[in-house]
Amino acid sequence: MDFKTLLFDKEDGLGTITLNRPQSFNGLNDELLEELSLLMDEITRDDEIRAVILTGGSEVFAAGGDIAYIASLDTLGAAKFVALAQEAMDKIENLDKPVIAAINGLALGGGCELALAADVRLASEGSVFGLPEINLGIIPGAGGTQRLARTVGPGWAKYLIYTGENVDTDQALKIGLINKVFSKDMLMEEARKLGKKLGSKAPIALKTAKKCINYGGSVDLASGLLFEQKSWALLFATEDQKEGFNAFLEKRKPGFTGR
Repeated sequence: MDFKTLLFDKEDGLGTITLNRPQSFNGLNDELLEELSLLMDEITRDDEIRAVILTGGSEVFAAGGDIAYIASLDTLGAAKFVALAQEAMDKIENLDKPVIAAINGLALGGGCELALAADVRLASEGSVFGLPEINLGIIPGAGGTQRLARTVGPGWAKYLIYTGENVDTDQALKIGLINKVFSKDMLMEEARKLGKKLGSKAPIALKTAKKCINYGGSVDLASGLLFEQKSWALLFATEDQKEGFNAFLEKRKPGFTGR
C-alpha cells in the first residue's frame, strides 16, 4: 500500500516507519493518523516482521498535532480526531511485536504521545520533549495524560502537563521518559541493532511479555500476577520453549521459529 504521509521499509524482519510530513515538522493530522492505523494493521498481519522502528527522520520526530488543521475543528470534529489519534496509538502499544521509537529533534504534544505508545524510546542528543497543550487551552488527548503518568509517574506527569514545559534528553533520561541517548549519527544504527536483537528473541514469549506488562498497568497486583502465572505456564506448550531450554542445556544458540 502506498502512503502519502508515511514511508515504510522492511528488511531482515525489521520494519521501519518514517513520518513524512516535513513541511509541517511531521504534524499529526487525520490523514497521517488514518494511514498509521492502516499500516499497523498490515504489520500485525505480516509474520515476517519481528520488530518495528518508528521515526520521524533525521531532523524532527513530530512537533505535535497539525495546529492549523486542529484549530479548524468544532467539538464533533475534535472528538473524531482525538478518537482517531487514540486508535492509532493504541494499535502501536498493543502490537504483538516490539516497537522502538527513534527520536531526533522535537517530540512535542502529539509527537511525544506517539513516542509514549512505543515500547522503547531511543533519542539523539539535543532532542526535546514536552506536552505543551495547556498553553493552547487544551490537554493532551492522544493518551498523554495516561501513558505519561504510567511511564514517569504521576508527579512528573502532572508537572510537565500542568506547566507545558519542555525537557531535554538529559532530563528525559533521568525521569524515565526515554531509555537511552545516542549521538545523532548513531541513533538509527543503534535502533536497528536493538530491533534485530529483539527480533532474534522467542516471538511468542516476547509477545506474551508485552501483554503481561500492558495488562498489569491497568489492574491490581494480584490480577497481574495471576495473568503472568497463566501466561508463563502456557508458554510450555510452544516449540520455542523447548528449543530455548534444549539450547541452554546443550550450550548452543537457540533457533526460535515462533511456534
